[in-house]
Amino acid sequence: MSYMAAPTLQQPGFLLANLKNDSSTKPLILRCQELVKIIDEYPAKELHTIFPWLVETVFGSLDGIIAGWNLRLLHSRSNEYNIVLEFLNPSGPMMKLVYKLQAEEYKYEIPVNYLPGPVKACIQEGVLPDCPLFHNKLQFPLSGLLMLNLALNPFEFFMFNFAYCLITPKNYPLGQHASSTDSAYFVLVDTYLKYFLPTEGSVPPSPFSDSRGSVTAPSPRSSSVSFAGYGVHSPSLLKHHIFHQPSVNADPAAQEIWRSETLLQMFVEIWLHHYSLEMYQKLQSPQVKLALLQYRLSMSSMPCQPHAPPGSGTLHTYQEPFSPTEEHVLVVRLLVKHLHAFSNSLKPEQLSASPSAHSHTHTSPLEEFKRVVMQRFVQQKLYLFLQHCFGHWPLDASFRAVLETWLSYIQPWRYTGEKTNPQPDQNRTVPDKWESFVQENLLVYTKLFQVFLNRAVRTDLVNAKNALMVFRVAKVFSQPNLAEMIQKGEQLFLEPEHVLHHRQPRYLTPSQGGSFLSSRQRVVTDMVFRVKSQVYALEGQDCQYKQMFGSELRGAVMKLIQIIAQARQTAKRISDHSNEVAANTSFLSWFGFGSPDLNNTFAGAEPEDSGEVLKKTHEFLDRALENLCQIFKLNQGQLTQLISNLGSSQDDGNSKQLPDCIHGESGLILTDLGRRQIINGLRRFDIHYQGDPELQPIRSYESALLVRLFYKISSLVNNRFGGHMNALCSRPDLLGRLGRHYLTDPDSTVKAVHSPLSRRPLERNREPRLSLRVLASYRTLLLLLLFYVLGALLSFGPVSSTLLILTGGFLYGLVMMLFGDKLKTH
Repeated sequence: MSYMAAPTLQQPGFLLANLKNDSSTKPLILRCQELVKIIDEYPAKELHTIFPWLVETVFGSLDGIIAGWNLRLLHSRSNEYNIVLEFLNPSGPMMKLVYKLQAEEYKYEIPVNYLPGPVKACIQEGVLPDCPLFHNKLQFPLSGLLMLNLALNPFEFFMFNFAYCLITPKNYPLGQHASSTDSAYFVLVDTYLKYFLPTEGSVPPSPFSDSRGSVTAPSPRSSSVSFAGYGVHSPSLLKHHIFHQPSVNADPAAQEIWRSETLLQMFVEIWLHHYSLEMYQKLQSPQVKLALLQYRLSMSSMPCQPHAPPGSGTLHTYQEPFSPTEEHVLVVRLLVKHLHAFSNSLKPEQLSASPSAHSHTHTSPLEEFKRVVMQRFVQQKLYLFLQHCFGHWPLDASFRAVLETWLSYIQPWRYTGEKTNPQPDQNRTVPDKWESFVQENLLVYTKLFQVFLNRAVRTDLVNAKNALMVFRVAKVFSQPNLAEMIQKGEQLFLEPEHVLHHRQPRYLTPSQGGSFLSSRQRVVTDMVFRVKSQVYALEGQDCQYKQMFGSELRGAVMKLIQIIAQARQTAKRISDHSNEVAANTSFLSWFGFGSPDLNNTFAGAEPEDSGEVLKKTHEFLDRALENLCQIFKLNQGQLTQLISNLGSSQDDGNSKQLPDCIHGESGLILTDLGRRQIINGLRRFDIHYQGDPELQPIRSYESALLVRLFYKISSLVNNRFGGHMNALCSRPDLLGRLGRHYLTDPDSTVKAVHSPLSRRPLERNREPRLSLRVLASYRTLLLLLLFYVLGALLSFGPVSSTLLILTGGFLYGLVMMLFGDKLKTH
């Protein structure tokens, strides 16, 4: 719309006030319709004032106080789902507003405090971050470095808030949590990735153009900054100080893909650039600290510089508790899968092009972007992200999201887009062309596999979900040719250091015309340099590398195999026990005809660990054993002997022994072996109820109403006639013995079994009392009903049947009193 119509429109202040008022009174569909008209009709000058408010209204505030449209809770079942997706579509009204403001070169500020912890700490220490996304955007207020802001263009501002929405802690209504992959947020992430990082064709141009033409790249890369600088450490030992931000020159090649670069860098920085204080300190090399000291000394002589507050520039400024959610990890997996597909869509002629051909005009910026996207943008930050999750995630089935993200990254050959698949997944050979990827990501394969082993040996593998995770990892690493690639990468890393020193001066960096993708004819020394540089970039120069196929890890694998064998035996015992119970259970089980003892629960059994689920557990563990033997070339005879020895020592009688413990001051203390025995159901403590029998938990075969009613009645009787009962049971004659049979616990004089923690056995010597709880059992009620029905058939009335039942009970008690001891001995 031309600026001639502007006077008939509302003033910006009134426009914002009206929109704020409508946000609390009108439904979402009417608000979106009105926003579409405003975006179409108003000039950028008026839209500039409402843009920050609109972004906050949609995505919520950065501090999480304002929830916004709750994109993470909005599912396809909601009426507003399609409205939101249409409004936020890459070609929709909201993006049109972004491009409209982009053409006018407006800027919007973001406090540095909301940046990821490593980036924020780097800036507050006075060092320019490695990521070019934050270059030339820092604003220096007089209050010091802690109050720094980033000045972002409209597209960057929009994508920052969109990405930050995922990690912002929000106060959702009770019973609602965001973890589904069909939420509006998850779908929008997928849509943006496919639009701005297309696997086919190019990025669509901006739908908005003004009199000056289409929107161009607002923050072109510096002429000295290439793709080589993204996501990797600077080759120089001296870092740039934030007051010495390099100037940028317009790079025409960057105009085509600047939105793609911005979106990817924003997603990677916001979602992946997080790690613990220990990791942050580890990544700060002595050279960087020395350079920082030199910069501080040089800056101290400058007459005009912003005042740095006390404590800035120290490691104490880095404090970021990082606990990613399952939803966060699922979105990261979506990003990884799409980036693999995006990178693998590189044309074969571009993939095999010579290094010098990269600078030729026929290589489009998007194709060059595909060539380097994984290694230069994602590798380091994703590795640190996964390493943190592996070390801090709870030992439960929710770890599956982290595991599948890792497995997706280390299998880029699954996302080539090729439809032909003559081989099943289990026997699919990894093509040789992926050898360079495996070598450049050696730690992602080997180090994370070792961390996974440490998790697996502490996990309940009887649980089918945990057994499935072990099977998934073993299956992936057993793919033909993959283990050989990893071994070759380890051999290259372990080459003597002198190979590097002889070859390093001849190595060309990407900025000097070198290639990121090694050719098949590259000499071994260049491959050694590449593997070593990648490992040192991720773990530091002083890393102590543990070989995946070394003796130490082989011992850990054998330990895991033992635990898998133990879990298989436990699963089989639980399955056999469940089958026995099922065989002994009739249609009358609802009435409680079974074991009334709560202590009869089989060790290791859980509600979900029964029947078909246990069969799956056994299948997963069997196949995991086969795959582990295939990966590490284990001798089948030795493995069989190991499992048979384990089976002979873990017989049925062994499950009745106490778990492995040591004697401490307060009693028995579980060892690590004992904990694993309990987790896998191999052994257990013999636990019995030792409290008042009348106060035991109500069983499933008892009527809760009758239990409480009879307890009140028996309590009244015991309180009123307790003295008479004591006198009766104290008599030595026949009546006394009969009273003791009915009114006392047969085991009242037996010492209770003490706990392993306690050294003092407890004496159970309770006074005589009436107990009516047996009448609350469904089994007893059914028997009484059958007796009354039988009496009715024999023409006995209710009173006569009751007298007969009481007489029969008295005679039964008399017989048990006279001959009970003899019956027990027999």
